[in-house]
Amino acid sequence: MTRHCWKCGEEYKLSGTPGRSESCEKCGADLKVCLNCVSYDKAVADQCRDRRAEPVLEKHLANYCEYFEMVRRVFVPPALEKSREAKAREQLKNLLGD
Repeated sequence: MTRHCWKCGEEYKLSGTPGRSESCEKCGADLKVCLNCVSYDKAVADQCRDRRAEPVLEKHLANYCEYFEMVRRVFVPPALEKSREAKAREQLKNLLGD
């Protein structure tokens, strides 16, 4: 479990939380973004579990959220992450035996 860039997986090795102006050394993506936060959750309203936070429309861009805390997880490249539609099709396929 590491703290890393949401886009390329480059590990964030500095202590503390990245600032709004910090970006990934490898790909240049912003690091203080919803996609890198412990409160980010696709399944809840505004995709954020922290009810105090203001809604953010662009989840991949740096923001001013004061409740941001960088998540520790295993990196899964965005291209390999299955979409909701792909998961539903797979479940239907399994159900119907195709």
